[in-house]
Amino acid sequence: MSEDDLAFHAMFSDKVSINNNDGFVSPDGLCWVSVLSCLLLACSYVGSLYVWRSELPRDHPAVIKRRFTSVLIVSALSPVFVWAWKQYTGIRTGWSLLALMGIRFEGFFAAATLPLVLTMALFLGPVIQLALDSPWGLVDGLKLGFDPWFWALCMSDMRWLRNQVVAPLTEELVFRACMLPMLVPCAGPTTAIFVCPLFFGVAHFHHVIELLRFRQASVSGIFFSAVFQFSYTAVFGAYTAFIFIRTGHLVGPVLCHSFCNYMGFPAVSTAMEHPQRLLILFCYLLGVALFLLLFFPATDPFFYGSAPICSLAGGPRDVCS
Repeated sequence: MSEDDLAFHAMFSDKVSINNNDGFVSPDGLCWVSVLSCLLLACSYVGSLYVWRSELPRDHPAVIKRRFTSVLIVSALSPVFVWAWKQYTGIRTGWSLLALMGIRFEGFFAAATLPLVLTMALFLGPVIQLALDSPWGLVDGLKLGFDPWFWALCMSDMRWLRNQVVAPLTEELVFRACMLPMLVPCAGPTTAIFVCPLFFGVAHFHHVIELLRFRQASVSGIFFSAVFQFSYTAVFGAYTAFIFIRTGHLVGPVLCHSFCNYMGFPAVSTAMEHPQRLLILFCYLLGVALFLLLFFPATDPFFYGSAPICSLAGGPRDVCS
């Protein structure tokens, strides 16, 4: 170990604070270690999408399969970033690495249902609009959800697998489960909720490369679309980060992410022209009201047991209670 490394660890050992009874020791300063670790992790995730040279568009099955391979490898290795950061900074806590990343059994059922129900309440208007426009009808549509052949067909669709399974799982693992444990000790839970999505939002700027490459729109239109996408992905990232910290589970953000990918951005303009627009607009407003009313009760840590990530908060941790 070099003299610089010895001085680094000596500084950490001289400046520690015990956080309540969680057994967590928080080193002072050096937030740049956490930020650079998150930046490196984000670049690794996005970079893995471009290790394959191809002239085909991103929705081509061959491109999707190749990207599955690289992104799954990066995602599988992402806990190593957290482990290395933990070892380098000397942070100690009584929880395992998997528990800090939201992979645990305590409160699992509540974590898999309540955040999803909360998100579905927000999308009440689009859900009702989708049901009204469905060619199968409500009853047949529900029956379809229990048909194994329907799910087999979905699993054979590369775009469906990407949007509903691989992207939600890997993005939430990397951008929430791995980044938040590194940011919370530095910034605190509340600030981390708003800082973490910036990496997530910036990571989605890589779509600009694809749009420019295939000239799918004008340059100004492409960058306007990128800014818009950054904005709503950052807001969505803050929402799933909030769920992750409040519940201490990864499953809730993954399921909410999958559901939102399926629903897409609410088509308010289409709702305004719908034959049943009064009913749909009422459901839009009702959904927002229910979401705001249930926002904190549905994510109350009481339902989920102890949140391991909150043990990393050395300062105020209002979000955790």
